[in-house]
Amino acid sequence: MEDDAAPPMVELIEGRLERVGLTPEEASRAAGLAPDFLDRLREGRVAVPRGERLRRLAEALFTSVSYLVGLDPDVPPPAEWLEEEQGSLGLLAGDEEGLLRAYRKLEFSAKAAVLLVVRRMAGPEEAPDAVPARQVRPGRSRS
Repeated sequence: MEDDAAPPMVELIEGRLERVGLTPEEASRAAGLAPDFLDRLREGRVAVPRGERLRRLAEALFTSVSYLVGLDPDVPPPAEWLEEEQGSLGLLAGDEEGLLRAYRKLEFSAKAAVLLVVRRMAGPEEAPDAVPARQVRPGRSRS
């Protein structure tokens, strides 16, 4: 893909890089992305980021999501930009899909250990709504 066909976001990102004095690699790493992410975005080899990836990129560039998607920085971004990207497995977000793929490669004992750790990190599960026990009024016997 030629540079003039790059997503409009690329130009905004490059302007922010220059303004804050970061290299594309530094900004990508700060956002938790692959070091060559911005190069691949410019070339059209990766999708424009959404959701958490977009939020982290905006933070790394000291700007807002609204600015990166071409809006006034003081205007809230459309909800679809904040939704997580859907993975190729279906209804999973990209990060969920990555976790599931890695989990499926583990041996059974490792899966059990991972599940235990994740459950502890997530905290207690909400108890389902309890159905109150039937109360018996005094003086009435149940036969």
